[in-house]
Amino acid sequence: MQANVGSIDRAIRILVGLGLIAATLFGVIGVWGWIGVVPLATGIIGTCPAYLPFGIRTCAAKK
Repeated sequence: MQANVGSIDRAIRILVGLGLIAATLFGVIGVWGWIGVVPLATGIIGTCPAYLPFGIRTCAAKK
């Protein structure tokens, strides 16, 4: 798959994912925080499957 997540989008996804996972580990929000694995994974990989059907790309266009 081609990358469709830009650098700012990736950084936000990674921070949100880590924050949710950390909140779960410290008992702040319960098991729902494990949903943070999704933004963390898409941020690390650089591809968001939810963007594909809509043709959304937050990364710079390749020349």
